[in-house]
Amino acid sequence: MKTELKAKFLQHILDKKKGDEGFTLIELLVVIIIIGILSAIALPSFLNQANKAKQSEAKTYVGSMNRAQQAFYLEKGEFAAQADFGNLGLGIATQTTNYSYKISGGGSGSTIVTNQAATVVATAPLKTYVGGVAVVVQSGTSEATTIAISCEATKARVNSGSDVVTLTDVNTCPSNFVTLAK
Repeated sequence: MKTELKAKFLQHILDKKKGDEGFTLIELLVVIIIIGILSAIALPSFLNQANKAKQSEAKTYVGSMNRAQQAFYLEKGEFAAQADFGNLGLGIATQTTNYSYKISGGGSGSTIVTNQAATVVATAPLKTYVGGVAVVVQSGTSEATTIAISCEATKARVNSGSDVVTLTDVNTCPSNFVTLAK
């Protein structure tokens, strides 16, 4: 009798395990729906991160160009023009995969210079950047000094955003641009 009881017990355990195998269709659908909702929320954020990384290059380069222009002015008494781009000592290319870097203005007698970062491809979802450096006279001391500003377009060119502009005032950004000063 004992062996018969053991056999029935083992049979009961095996039958119980067979019934608990796998997932129901409803459980699978719920998991798929949850994954779909989470990916719909996260995907735009992940795609935008790639553009932000590309734009950080332009922010960094325009800021570096501004600082180099200030140093160039202190050494030479004038701002570097486009022909002097290599003399700024930045070690950056005038064109990368995503942006083209240019200098507007500068040269002998110039009191303001614009450093520009334009997207290479007009349909790229990247914003345009401009920076400016100017010579101003301090009101209290009557000494000349340089001030700089960096600006970011409010929209990418593909979304009717602004192309590069030439600054006429380094105290404020042009329309359709916002300052990067924190």
